[in-house]
Amino acid sequence: MTESSANSMWGGRFAGGVDAIMEAINASIGFDRRLYAQDIAGSRAHAAMLAAQGILTEADARAINTGLDQVKAEIEGGSFPFRTDLEDIHMNIEARLKDIIGEPAGRLHTARSRNDQVAVDFRLWVREQCDAAIEGIEALMRAFLAQAEAGADWVMPGFTHLQTAQPVTWGHHMLAYVEMLARDRGRFIDARARMNECPLGAAALAGTSFPIDREATAQALGFDRPTANSLDSVSDRDFALEFLGAASICAMHLSRFAEELVIWSSAQFRFVRLSDAFTTGSSIMPQKKNPDAAELLRAKLGRILGANVALFTVMKGLALTYSKDMQEDKEQVFDAADNLMLGLAAMTGMVKDMIANRDALAQAAAAGFSTATDLADWLVRALNLPFRDAHHVTGSLVKMAEDAGIDLPDLTLAQMQSVHPGITEAVFDVLGVENSVRSRMSYGGTAPERVRAQVARWQEAL
Repeated sequence: MTESSANSMWGGRFAGGVDAIMEAINASIGFDRRLYAQDIAGSRAHAAMLAAQGILTEADARAINTGLDQVKAEIEGGSFPFRTDLEDIHMNIEARLKDIIGEPAGRLHTARSRNDQVAVDFRLWVREQCDAAIEGIEALMRAFLAQAEAGADWVMPGFTHLQTAQPVTWGHHMLAYVEMLARDRGRFIDARARMNECPLGAAALAGTSFPIDREATAQALGFDRPTANSLDSVSDRDFALEFLGAASICAMHLSRFAEELVIWSSAQFRFVRLSDAFTTGSSIMPQKKNPDAAELLRAKLGRILGANVALFTVMKGLALTYSKDMQEDKEQVFDAADNLMLGLAAMTGMVKDMIANRDALAQAAAAGFSTATDLADWLVRALNLPFRDAHHVTGSLVKMAEDAGIDLPDLTLAQMQSVHPGITEAVFDVLGVENSVRSRMSYGGTAPERVRAQVARWQEAL
């Protein structure tokens, strides 16, 4: 194949031929520039340690710090000359530092490799994302708690298989998501604690012969300790995988409630009204109010879970230690973190603004024979029937009511006694949905008293 025909296949984008292709596939500056603050922080800590150990002069350390100040200002001011030919954020910063301060810039990389440099940069960035996720989750938990407190005694249908099962309270349903989010919060806290070890000083893979102080750099960067094995230090991406795992589960929880909002805000349910801020209209149907934010939140899980699977796939076949494959870790994590934070913010806004339709909730709670289990329980308690017999009697009464087009509380005592003569007037005390939810006093149950206690517990915990 001739050079010209090869170029025609690559197109104008790679008109430079092989060199252009290699530069495009090798460079990461297009995305890893996001690590500039972490890279500068790591370089400051490294330079300070080198100076303290007598490896670097105090004058060189001061020059490096001054130069890094200018580099950071240029990046944040939008005037930094990013260069693709320098591949990544580390080399871009180092080259610019050399332009600014000259020879001392070349001494900064003493006892350091890009392998441990990127490991510490990325770990610092992911640690910050854990902190941000924890904060975002707590804000969403508070929004659910506010809804739970307001509707602690509002009755609504509880569902299994999306079929009416038993009446519950609105507050109890909101608290279910508080519990899910609390587990998400715990996963990010756990992941953060586990990743809080500093790989800086592992160098390329074997450590260094220079008399460095890894405890000092770890402390300067807010880590609990340095990592204990140099091979693992430069090849580990478990911290990123744990972040993605926690993010995937959290996004799944957001997606589940997003699905409920889509259903609940429909004309068929009318359980909630979403604010205009998180809905859109139809281009041709003026009556429509589409729950677009909730629908997009459902889809975000696909991106976050996809990032998780992608990084697992990158890492699964890599022999120790560093391989260039690992450059493919960051875009996945960046995208997942961005979308998780966007999802948490959007869901917090929707939950804060949504208005529950108490009348529609109560009406739905009373339909679909939702107190059938209460009737069965009453037959066990009052008539000492075995539960399976009580279940059969209740089923017969449900069929009778269904055939008559009425609900269980609308059956007459005579009709009930035709199925079982032992039934008394007292049965009507348990058939109302309000009575049903008040009776669910077991720990973790839906009784308003229990709901208010759980709300208070979480408010104190947060």
